[in-house]
Amino acid sequence: MTKVNKGFIVAALLLAVAIVAPIGQGNYITYTLASWLVFSIAAMGLNLTLGYAGQISLAQASFMAIGAYITALLTLSGWHWMAAMPLGVIACFIVGLLLGYPALRLKGHFLAFVTLAFNTLVFLVLRNEEWLTGGSYGLTGMPRPGFGLFTTMKQFNFYYFTLAVTVLAALVMWGIVRSPWGRAFTALRENPIRAESLGVDTRRITLLAFAIGSAYGGLAGSLIAPLVQFIEPGSFGLAHSLRILLMVIVGGAGYFGGPFLGAAVVILLPEMLRFTQGYYLIIYSALVIVMLIFVPAGLMGMGQRLREKFWPGRQQRADMAEGARLK
Repeated sequence: MTKVNKGFIVAALLLAVAIVAPIGQGNYITYTLASWLVFSIAAMGLNLTLGYAGQISLAQASFMAIGAYITALLTLSGWHWMAAMPLGVIACFIVGLLLGYPALRLKGHFLAFVTLAFNTLVFLVLRNEEWLTGGSYGLTGMPRPGFGLFTTMKQFNFYYFTLAVTVLAALVMWGIVRSPWGRAFTALRENPIRAESLGVDTRRITLLAFAIGSAYGGLAGSLIAPLVQFIEPGSFGLAHSLRILLMVIVGGAGYFGGPFLGAAVVILLPEMLRFTQGYYLIIYSALVIVMLIFVPAGLMGMGQRLREKFWPGRQQRADMAEGARLK
């Protein structure tokens, strides 16, 4: 069985778990599961930029803000979510394209500071332009989309709507990372000079990585607006960009399933530890610190190392078969 076939089986099992997860649960648990899906989409975008293309960004929350505010303003004006969402995603794609230009000259922590400054700029604009964004009071009452007889006003229904959008976004991302673009992203991360010598247009690939990753942030923002039905600038500050970065690192940067696993650790694990009452945040923080120290490649990387340790021949044969298929 090839790595691709095993991946499809694992994905199908995880989808089945996601489908049955909210059954019998209350509104709060269902809301938390929907939040996990939304942040998984945002982490997917950052994983493409950081994990595949190797370009660090601390501005993913700002793209969520752009997508959320555009969607909120349009839906409050009477637009349907399906008409407002694409405009938010396109706006984030264009802004991400522009933000990618510094990445053509800057690397590492210099690029991180540029994206950090952009995140701060977006926060200040949202807070100060009260005539448009509501300022510190934010926007409230965003309607949830309806599709004929199917309404998403109930938390249960909105979860499945979010799950459907997440599955579609994951399929598109799967196509991107399996395409020649995906291999170019990986080559850019591993060795930019060698990639350019082999004919890869590193400038175009760098801009494309930022643009697509930003668009995914905008899609996540377009979902968070009707999910929470209240947005304000503080919801998209630097702390939230760092949370998304933590999701990618904990899950495993450069692994397709990393964002989902990392978002589960950051969003769902604190809720699972609430039985410890006042100690749950201390336990959660300690677990994350230990994980980052002893598993720097993330949970997906740890899983791969365990497979290579206990089934080295099997893993080697799977990699050889996968390499032959890509050729």
